[in-house]
Amino acid sequence: MTVKQLSVFVENRAGRLSKITRLLGDNNISIRAMSIADTKDFGILRLIVNDSDKALAILKENNFAVTVTGVLAIRISDKPGGLADAMECLYAENISVEYMYAAFISETDETAYLVLRVDKLDEAVTALNESGFKLVSDDELRSL
Repeated sequence: MTVKQLSVFVENRAGRLSKITRLLGDNNISIRAMSIADTKDFGILRLIVNDSDKALAILKENNFAVTVTGVLAIRISDKPGGLADAMECLYAENISVEYMYAAFISETDETAYLVLRVDKLDEAVTALNESGFKLVSDDELRSL
């Protein structure tokens, strides 16, 4: 079970992030997780949103370079060792994490969510499911 991550090429110019976030907000798209990695001239904004298809169309209509990547969104215990448990599960199956970023945290049930890009997607889904980790789907993101 994967979720769609949007990767947006963003020039390092004043107002570019403002434009993207305003476009999404004005079109009732909620950002559930985000990460940005930058260089001197540009950045890659990674987004998990509640409606990835709509966000993709809007960003492309406004001339942003966007790609879609399947990633995992997993629920972990928001306690010491919660992340270590998930990483050990993947390590035991020789699955490498290419990158990861925090998503959303539930203050009511002591859980956190992480977005992971791994080298063996199907194997990671199986390993995490078999170890009892909850994977979040695109449909579930709409209600979080």
